[in-house]
Amino acid sequence: MDVIREKLKLLPDKPGVYIMLDKYQTVIYVGKARVLKNRVRQYFHNSPKPEKVMKMVENIADFNYIITDSEIDALALENNLIKKYKPKYNILLKDDKTYPYIKVNLREEYPNFSITRKIKKDGSRYFGPFMGGINCKDILDILQLTFSVRLCSTQITAKPKRECLNHHISRCTAPCAHYVDKESYAKQVKSALSFLDGNYKVAEELLNGKMLNAAENENFELALDYKNKLSMLSKLEAKRITALNRYIDADIIAYSTNNLYSAVNVLVTRKGVMQGGNSYALDEAHLSDGETLTAFIVQYYSSHEVPSELIVEDICEKQLIQDYFKEKFDKSVEITFAKQGIKAKLLKMAQKNSAEFLEKSVDKIKHRDDMTVNACKRLQEVLGLKRYPRRMECYDISNISGVDKVGSMVVFIDGEADRNSYRRFKIKTVEGANDFASLQEVLTRRLSKLGTAEEDKFPKPDLVIIDGGKGQLSAVKQIFDGMQAEGIELISLAKREEEVFTLNSDESVKIPHRDYALKMLQRIRDEAHRFAITYFRNIHSKRNLASVLSEIDGVGKAKRIALMEKFGTLDKIIGASEEQLAKTCGIGGKLAGKIKKYFDENL
Repeated sequence: MDVIREKLKLLPDKPGVYIMLDKYQTVIYVGKARVLKNRVRQYFHNSPKPEKVMKMVENIADFNYIITDSEIDALALENNLIKKYKPKYNILLKDDKTYPYIKVNLREEYPNFSITRKIKKDGSRYFGPFMGGINCKDILDILQLTFSVRLCSTQITAKPKRECLNHHISRCTAPCAHYVDKESYAKQVKSALSFLDGNYKVAEELLNGKMLNAAENENFELALDYKNKLSMLSKLEAKRITALNRYIDADIIAYSTNNLYSAVNVLVTRKGVMQGGNSYALDEAHLSDGETLTAFIVQYYSSHEVPSELIVEDICEKQLIQDYFKEKFDKSVEITFAKQGIKAKLLKMAQKNSAEFLEKSVDKIKHRDDMTVNACKRLQEVLGLKRYPRRMECYDISNISGVDKVGSMVVFIDGEADRNSYRRFKIKTVEGANDFASLQEVLTRRLSKLGTAEEDKFPKPDLVIIDGGKGQLSAVKQIFDGMQAEGIELISLAKREEEVFTLNSDESVKIPHRDYALKMLQRIRDEAHRFAITYFRNIHSKRNLASVLSEIDGVGKAKRIALMEKFGTLDKIIGASEEQLAKTCGIGGKLAGKIKKYFDENL
């Protein structure tokens, strides 16, 4: 505390960001301040503070600060440092997810329509976000069925390409093959954009006609598919708020707290349509509710579309947020403290949702602590680790008969998945199906980042977990011995008996199956396996769907085309049941069983 007392005397009367550290010099909290001297001293005064803040202060061993030119710069820097360090006592939106948008690049001569979760300033139009049971893929399917626009990213060149399957089944006019001119395709795009703007009449008429035609031809499965798409259009239309101007794009944000835990609800309206919403449990140590809400807004819109208007409670820092959006996004955002009318009703709806979510989430948050932070502490105790395993990395290898070998690295921070830090590896130097050598290559490439300029992107882990037994552990230890791996502990988890192998003993450690420490290890191991298989499937699909299917005895060209028409991607074929496969033209029950068995045995 002597160090802290001396530093408190030297704090400047300027805006900036302060960084709280624990005894391990780990960043546990990042905050912004209009006046650093006043704000930081508040944490160490005896004045009443929220319980969460008091818990955080007990763990502060030191602090640093960075002076900025303005409070807006401090707000931006705070957000960047939170993303970098993922401090324990900051809002991290751990249960956050970015919703999908439909992107149309209008700068292209023949624009394609695609799904994205990232919005860029690239001249494209973005429609969404799509939530509340509306599937983006279904929307794109309707666009293809009704307006025959292209969904692929194939480059249109002066030399015509060979048309694909979608042209043959009348789902694309094939500009890549020069079967449609620019003016005609532009009309298709214009109609599709009108549909995405909420004009569904043309699409409804076309789908209804296709449904009746399919029914007359006794193609009842296809007719049912058209009927489901019509139902989805009805669901979209039903979300329109009649009292709200159809040109208003606004997010409604409400905040609730019990002084220990907090929750925020976000409702999204676009062009007068209620797209849906989501609630977030917050576990932070801000000194005021206004700061909490402001910090949430800044972090939330670092990965979501910034609307024209925010309808919020009057506790947030209105002018600061408006200035922040103007400076960082070059967008004028109207901040509305709604007191009456339809906007006030929407805010009240969001408030009810946040309060209800908080009430139902308190036990879940406590349980989450048991499954995460407390499980990490327990793991340190059970395995005799030298330090708390805050950053854990787990590795897995996936391949079929040595083909398209890939490796995965998943990262857990304080026992929770940090998906932005996941990494994938194509195995480059290993011949055949050699998982030991593949693990050695992946860990060599990973550990080579330590001590370099790239270490900011690849921070040093506290614990590395290998999916496997003693053999895999020994193989990786050889790499650790020859590289800068000091301070990194290494274990493996064998799937059959769920035994944990360490470097401290020849005997395995058997953690009770109900122990949260083991459950956490199983979660990270299973996540590494899932991530590796997903990457493997993507590579296989891109390499050539037909060549993969040709590896299965009995699946010839006609059957491959039939499977392709029905499922579209290798991933969907792998995920299909035997019954679904058997319904494919020319497949049947026996071959469906063989296909399913092939993937089950090789993945």
